[in-house]
Amino acid sequence: MRVTRREFMQSTGALAIVFSVNACSDARHGNNGGNVRLGDRITVHANGTVELHMGKVELGQGIGTALAQIAADELGVAVDRMRLINVDTDHSPDESYTFSSISIQQSGPRVRDAAARGRRHLLERAAKELGAEVSELSVVDGLIMKGDTSTKLDYWQVLGDSHELLEFGEENAPAFTKVYDAIGKSVPRIDIPGKIFGHASYIQDVRLEGMVHARIVRPPAERAELISIEGEAIESMPGVLKVVRDGNFLGVIAKREGQARAAARALAKSATWKTANDLPESVAIYDWLKRANSRLEEIATQGNVDVSSPDVVRATYQRPHQAHASISPAAAVALYDEPRLTVWSHAQGMYPLREAIAHTLGFSVDNVRCIHKEASGCYGHNGADDAACDAAALAVNLPGRPIRLQWERADEFKWEPFGPAMQIEVQAGLSKDGVITDWQYDLWSCPHASRPRNVASAGHLIYAQHKEDPLPVPLPLSIPQPSGGADRNAVPLYAFENVRVNKHLVTDIPVRGSSLRGLGAYANVFAIESFMDELAHSNGADPFEFRTRHLRDERAVDVLMRLLEVSDWSERPAFESGIGWGLGFARFKNLSSYLGIVMRLKVDLSSGHIELIKAIAVCDAGQVINPDGLCAQIEGGIVQSSSWTLKEQVQISSSHIETRDWSNYPILRFDEVPEVHVHLIDRPDQKSLGVGETAQGPTAAAIANAVFHATGHRLRRLPFTPDRLT
Repeated sequence: MRVTRREFMQSTGALAIVFSVNACSDARHGNNGGNVRLGDRITVHANGTVELHMGKVELGQGIGTALAQIAADELGVAVDRMRLINVDTDHSPDESYTFSSISIQQSGPRVRDAAARGRRHLLERAAKELGAEVSELSVVDGLIMKGDTSTKLDYWQVLGDSHELLEFGEENAPAFTKVYDAIGKSVPRIDIPGKIFGHASYIQDVRLEGMVHARIVRPPAERAELISIEGEAIESMPGVLKVVRDGNFLGVIAKREGQARAAARALAKSATWKTANDLPESVAIYDWLKRANSRLEEIATQGNVDVSSPDVVRATYQRPHQAHASISPAAAVALYDEPRLTVWSHAQGMYPLREAIAHTLGFSVDNVRCIHKEASGCYGHNGADDAACDAAALAVNLPGRPIRLQWERADEFKWEPFGPAMQIEVQAGLSKDGVITDWQYDLWSCPHASRPRNVASAGHLIYAQHKEDPLPVPLPLSIPQPSGGADRNAVPLYAFENVRVNKHLVTDIPVRGSSLRGLGAYANVFAIESFMDELAHSNGADPFEFRTRHLRDERAVDVLMRLLEVSDWSERPAFESGIGWGLGFARFKNLSSYLGIVMRLKVDLSSGHIELIKAIAVCDAGQVINPDGLCAQIEGGIVQSSSWTLKEQVQISSSHIETRDWSNYPILRFDEVPEVHVHLIDRPDQKSLGVGETAQGPTAAAIANAVFHATGHRLRRLPFTPDRLT
C-alpha cells in the first residue's frame, strides 16, 4: 500500500508538524510541465529534531547540508538539529531530476518558504499562549522569547502531543530573517560522518532480509540479436535460482553474489549473438559527424555575419566520446511484493524513474515506489537508471525476494550513455582596432539528453529496448536555450556586433549518448575560450584585457579583475618557456554562476608530458550558502575536467565499444592533481547560483591556453595526450 503523508508522519512515533507546498513546475528545467506535487518539506519532531525531506538527491555535492542551512535559519533552529531524508516517491517532494546545477536555485526558495510558514505557524500558536503579538516574539534554536528573556516557550512545548499537517499554495511567505546564523558559513557536511565511520550510506550497502543477487549478461554490441543460450545448464549451477531471458535481455539470479557472477560468466559463454558491425570508429568519428544525417538549428543570430574575408581567423575544435567513469559501477535493489514493486536506486530522479519503470513493466505508477540511495558519485546520466530497471525486471520474475543487482566494470564502460563526441568550427573577423566584428560558430553533435524521464522516453532504458516486446526508442531531444544540450554555452557571453551560432544535431545515433556533467558546455567553453585566446594572440593583446574589451556584464568583469589580482598574472613567465599560464572563463549557461581560472603547468615537449602545477579560480555564485561546499564543487570540477582534458577518451571499433577497464580508460591519478585555490565573491543581495558544472569548460580552456603559452603549439583536439603534443 502507498503510505500517506499523515501515516508517514505518525509512523515515526514522534509528535510532528509537517509543512508542504504545491507549486507550478518550471518546464525549462525539466519538471514535466503542469502542476507538480512537491509534498512534505519539513517535519518538526517532539524529540527536538527537524527533518528536511529532500526533493533533490544528494550526489556528493553537499546540497542536503546547504538546504538544511537555509531551513535552519528560516525556521530558527540550529543546523545540528537537522536530519536529511532521502527522496522517496511515497512521501517526498517531486522535484524531478537533480541536474543542471539548479538544486539550490529550485529547492532553496521552496525550503525557505516552507520554513518561514512553519515558523509563523508556531509563533502564532505561541503568541496565543503567551498573550503576545507575533512581532513581539523572537526565536533562538527553537526557544521562543517575548521581549525580555523571562517569558519563554519552545517549539516542542507549542506542539504538545498534536499531529498537524500544514499545507499552502503557490504564493511565497515573507522571509523572517536577514541575519543568518548558518547561511554563509562552512557548516560541516551532514552526510559525511556516516560515510567516514562505515554506516550503510551507499546503494551497495543495502541489505534486506532474504536478499539474493543478480547479474546481467549484455550483448557484445548495440543492436546485437540473441540467437541461442544454454539456460538449463546454467540453472543447474550451485546456488542459481533462475535464468531470465526476455528477448535480448539476459539475467541470472543466485543465492550469493559469487554464484551469480560465476553463472553470468557461464551464461555469457553459452550465448550466441548476431552483431551489426555498424559503429563509427573513434579515429573517424569527426568525419562521421560531418557526414551523418543532422538537423540544423539556428541557436543565435544577430546582425549580418560576413566571414568571407581572407583575414578571417578560423579554427576547429574536437571532443571525443567520454565516459562518466564512476568509481563504483551501477547497482540497484528491487523487491516485488505483489502488487507493489519497490526499487532502491542511485539515479538522479526518483519520480521520473518510477514513471519510466512502471510504463516499461506494465505497472500502475501507484504500485511502483523508488527510493534514493547514494553511490560513489556521478554527475550525469550513467548506468543507474538502467540498473534500476534491470533489477525491477528480475524482481518481477522472483516475487517476494529482494534482488541486489550489481553491474560489472565492463558493463559500465560498454553500456552507460557516453558524453557525445563533438566537432566545433569557429570563424571570426576583427576590426583594425582589435574588436571582434563577426562571429560564426557551428557545432556538430549527437543529442546530450536521453534520460528515461516519463512514459514517452522510457524506451531509452536498455531493458525497454532489449525485451521481447521492445518500446520504441524516442526521437532525439533537443534541449532549448538558454540551458541547451549540445549547444549549452555555445552562445558567447561576449558582445559581438554580428553573431551566428548553428547547431547541427546528428539524428543518426550509433552509440548511447546522454548528459555528462555540463553537457555541451565543456566543449563549447573549451572552443570559445581557446579561440578568444587565439584572437588575442593574433592581435598582440593580453588575454585578460582582450576579454574585458568584449564584455558588457559587470559581474563577469569583476570576476576577471579579481582573478587578475589573485593569480599574480603580471608575473607570467615568457612565451614558449616551457612553463605555461592559461586563462579560461565562462558564465555557466550564460545565466548561472561565473568562473574564471588561471592554470599553471609545465610541458616537456620531448615526451609530450603535461604537468599541472596550480589552478587559481574565482567564482561569483551570488549569495553563498556554504563556502566550503561551494569550493569543494569547484575543486572537484577542476580535477574532473583536468582528467577529461588530459586523458579520457572512449575507444570504439566498428563492431563494439573497446573500452572495458581502467587500463584503456585512464583517469587522473592523485599525484597528477594540481594545487587548487578557489576565491569566492559573495553577493548576499543576489540569488544563489549553482556551481556543480561551472568549472569544466574554463578548466579545459585554461589548460589549452597554458600549453600554447608554454610551447607555442595550439592543441584543439581533446584529450591532450602525449602523442598529440609531440
